[in-house]
Amino acid sequence: MSLKGKTAVITGSNSGIGLGVAHELARAGADVVINSFTDRDEDHALAAEIAKEHGVTVRYIQADMSKPDQCRALIEQAGACDILVNNAGIQHVAPIDEFPTEKWDAIIAINLSSAFHTTAVALPMMRKAGWGRVINIASAHGLTASPFKSAYIAAKHGVVGLSKTTALETAREPITCNAICPGYVLTPLVEAQIPDTAKKYDMTEEEVTQKVILERQPSKEFATVEQIGGTAVFLCSDAAAQITGTTISVDGGWTAL
Repeated sequence: MSLKGKTAVITGSNSGIGLGVAHELARAGADVVINSFTDRDEDHALAAEIAKEHGVTVRYIQADMSKPDQCRALIEQAGACDILVNNAGIQHVAPIDEFPTEKWDAIIAINLSSAFHTTAVALPMMRKAGWGRVINIASAHGLTASPFKSAYIAAKHGVVGLSKTTALETAREPITCNAICPGYVLTPLVEAQIPDTAKKYDMTEEEVTQKVILERQPSKEFATVEQIGGTAVFLCSDAAAQITGTTISVDGGWTAL
């Protein structure tokens, strides 16, 4: 399908899942705004690389997703937002009684509240344009839980709930909102963790991948950023026009357990 003439804004998108989504939306013809909290030459160079590869317009806009005013300013600076992909997220692992308050606040702000703020500004733009797609990157942990990840799991469950409410508020309009729920995705961050985890457990890298990292993923395969991006493109298609207020799991069977 073609997304030519559409503008997509993807938060937290200078690496990992967000970057994969940016590439796939650009490949489908959308102009793209990528984002992170830094403002480096390489961030803007990355935008130029995506633009050159796919023949679309790509801009980098710095915004700290922990700050409500910057979340809203990101959408305003984009000038148009036909497709909003709320992807920005961070993680911290600790028992509830030892979980640092500042980490809880940061995770809730970046993983959940930022999606509220960007959506609040994007919806009027979508209504004016007569079409829109809100795609929230949740997680398998938006549907199930694990110990020691209280803030992340609370935030991702919240993202699923926010997606449902957004869908209900736009149900009579040509706007949809859905949450993609990935399991473990092979990103540079995950790849970098494999050697250290292998040393920690005195296993080979293959063993640690299968028995530790992918323990809860029945397929025993990582999802790819391209697959998450392809799912986002599908949700922008006419075939998905009546898919709204739901979750799409890309988790190798994790939530089937």
